[in-house]
Amino acid sequence: MTRYVALGSSFAAGPGVEPIVHAGCGRSGRNYPALVAERLGYDLVDVTSGGAAVADVLDRPQALLTGRTVPPQLQALGPDADLVTLTVGGNDVEYLLTLLRCSYRADPAGAPEAAGAFFATPIDPSAVDAALAALPARLAGLVDAVRQRAPQARVVLVDYLTVVPGQATPAFPMSEEHRVLCAGIGRRLEEATAAAARDTGAELVAASALSRDHAVGSADPWATGWEFGDLLAGGVAPYHPNAAGMRAVADALVAHLG
Repeated sequence: MTRYVALGSSFAAGPGVEPIVHAGCGRSGRNYPALVAERLGYDLVDVTSGGAAVADVLDRPQALLTGRTVPPQLQALGPDADLVTLTVGGNDVEYLLTLLRCSYRADPAGAPEAAGAFFATPIDPSAVDAALAALPARLAGLVDAVRQRAPQARVVLVDYLTVVPGQATPAFPMSEEHRVLCAGIGRRLEEATAAAARDTGAELVAASALSRDHAVGSADPWATGWEFGDLLAGGVAPYHPNAAGMRAVADALVAHLG
């Protein structure tokens, strides 16, 4: 049986997509790795975790909102792996954090009261820019580390669904200046993932391109809007893939794997 190891952050884990199988990691039993494994009959090892950065996949235990930690995700990967998917990098460049900070400035009442202490902190475009410039090399190093542990595996980078709409919408409260800023971060994250795939010879599933017409506020959104659930209980997170988004990514990955 094909052994499939899924690595990455919340855009792979699926917070808020029922059923939640690991609330601390925001991991869904219907995220795209689970859907792919079900459809293709693969033996799945899913260690994806909301909040994970490249270092948390590579060699750093990840601290969860619950106060617990989980081991570096690569520890779940061995030479028997046949397929590895990676969706990571957004937390390295503060993509979601910047989205949340920008929306909080436009609609502070729409967020939980306790979020203000975090979301009201300054936006630092220069720091984000520097992190984006370094990201292709960080992702390429991660692919190399995956291959060292699983030299026979197919390695597929799955990038982030498009979240930012092409124009203002109530589902995406944000000034036009900040919408443009966040859209630019999303594009550069997409470009960094594609560059890492090219530089390492890894495969790529461009969920970003697939979802251009399914951003927040569209007629058929594949991501949640400015909405908050109880994350510690497995609730929905703003600006993350919804169930339709996970199904779409799974469809694309199944088609890619052929």
